[in-house]
Amino acid sequence: MPGTMYVAASYYESYSVVGLLAVVGVLFVAVAFGAGRLLRPVVPTPEKLLTYECGVDPVGEGWAHTQVRYYVYAFLYVIFAVDSIFLFPWATVFAESGYGATTLVEMFIFLGFLAVGLLYAYKKGVLTWT
Repeated sequence: MPGTMYVAASYYESYSVVGLLAVVGVLFVAVAFGAGRLLRPVVPTPEKLLTYECGVDPVGEGWAHTQVRYYVYAFLYVIFAVDSIFLFPWATVFAESGYGATTLVEMFIFLGFLAVGLLYAYKKGVLTWT
């Protein structure tokens, strides 16, 4: 079967291009970091060794309070981002013959999980406009 050997060789050649590109990318990053390490000046001073955060000099303890509401906004973003990422490919597969009922059930299960996340956000009062 000479035809199948050609198909297999062609298949692996396409992946060899991807592998070569990955190796070139890793080498490029390694050379860039190496050149940066060799060319930069290294002059440690006490000011450079101080902890620095957002332009504010460190005073007192290193303990700071953060707002929990930002966590909830990030949680809502993840819910909607994951929803959109999975709904678009699902819509293309749903149109294929033989996948309709199975993908419909799977998507309702997935949307149920997302609905639980939105219900949690609603109970926490995040979805109010006040």
